[in-house]
Amino acid sequence: MQLFSPNIPCKTQRVAPPHMTAPQLHSDVRRYLQLPADQTVLILHAKVAQKSYGNEKRFFCPPPCVYLSGPGWKLKQEQIKARGLGEAGFRVCGYMGLDSMGSSLMETQKLSFEEQPDAKGFSCAKALYISDTDKRKHFRLVLKLFFSNGQEIGTFHSKLIKVISKPSQKKQSLKNTDLCISSGSKVSLFNRLRSQTVSTRYLSVEGGAFIASARQWAAFTLHLADERCPRSEFPLREGYIRYGSVVRLVCTASGVTLPPLIIRKVMKQYAMLDVDEPISQLHKCAFQFQGSDRMYLCLSTDKVIQFQASPCPKEANRELLNDGSCWTIISTETVEYTFSESLACVREPVSPVPLIAALQLTGGGDVAMLEVQGEYFHAHLKVWFGDVEAETMYRSPKSLLCVVPDVSAFGSDWGWLRYPITVPLLLIRDDGLIYSSSFTFTYTPEQSCIPGQQVLSDVPQDSDKLLDSIHQEFTRTNFHLFMQT
Repeated sequence: MQLFSPNIPCKTQRVAPPHMTAPQLHSDVRRYLQLPADQTVLILHAKVAQKSYGNEKRFFCPPPCVYLSGPGWKLKQEQIKARGLGEAGFRVCGYMGLDSMGSSLMETQKLSFEEQPDAKGFSCAKALYISDTDKRKHFRLVLKLFFSNGQEIGTFHSKLIKVISKPSQKKQSLKNTDLCISSGSKVSLFNRLRSQTVSTRYLSVEGGAFIASARQWAAFTLHLADERCPRSEFPLREGYIRYGSVVRLVCTASGVTLPPLIIRKVMKQYAMLDVDEPISQLHKCAFQFQGSDRMYLCLSTDKVIQFQASPCPKEANRELLNDGSCWTIISTETVEYTFSESLACVREPVSPVPLIAALQLTGGGDVAMLEVQGEYFHAHLKVWFGDVEAETMYRSPKSLLCVVPDVSAFGSDWGWLRYPITVPLLLIRDDGLIYSSSFTFTYTPEQSCIPGQQVLSDVPQDSDKLLDSIHQEFTRTNFHLFMQT
């Protein structure tokens, strides 16, 4: 199998995967549901990228990061090791670059993964940039993974990244929402002492504490607070973040949060106390602890501390900061691909890995249909409700349509539905490769139809026909869709 090369674009000829027999596949799905062995590829990247000019290379900041997690990776490596290929045969390697890549070595970067204390594999692409000869306004990152024995794992794409020439210095207008930052969105914060790239530190979390890291960065959900409520509470509200707003930073990975902060605009190392305008990408800002005496979020080498700003004698609307209190803010994106090949004999790459975005239920009775909406769908996928395969029709790369199985398909135990049952929603390829999702489907009995214990005791033993008709009415009408993400 030809490996992806930075010199030669990889063009894999896709063939239909071999089919597994129905009994074997059903058995494997049941085993998977009892002990899932998923493999997850998580890509973190900034939402915007600054274009390079001439010989100046403006590397993406924060750098795109890749995390490998899930017990399936270790299981797959043990399978490769069992074939006698040695220790070096099952290391995960990769390349990352821009989509529509040319032949330049500069456009791709080799990734080597290291195991972290939490058993996740980690790597980042620090030397990626977009040239001024590239006229695109948007692009995606392409990640190609393979084992060091030459076995290709798959190709994975980031979300769209917007290209900007430089941070906007003008007052932002909400008419240009592309660059504004809204409440509930994810951001990264980094600091550069004296604007030197080598001194860049990223706000991160380690061991439950906030740190400044030269290598890894965390994505934080930026929440806008409702200032009319008591400070002991922190109700969140929607809208775009403006300078002077009270916000809270919550680490998306660990849930660790900082106390309420007032976000301030920074100009020439001064915090501007009277600026009220929307925050834009790559703006310089500072975070003042609410209710404190001019105390700001600050970094000192690899530690995060509080710094007390100095008042400006001539201008009461300004406070003098140090270098460590001036942060650059940028929106970030996360895309997660999950699959499991632990029980399948997979010869083809796992990609394209389908991503489910939404579910829509239509119809009812014996013709209830579920539309699965998302990305990267293809004709070799089937929708499964737990360990029950659904009749599936491929509509487009963004849509699958399937018939909702009758609740009785889950066995005699559910022949008469007395309480809700929830089953995971899976997509399974013809060769048995399982793509799990965060979506579930819930069958819910209608309360008006559920016979009470007293009614049941009054039903004669030989009333099979009556019970059967009630059961048919149950399974025809009483299921509802619940999506959990």
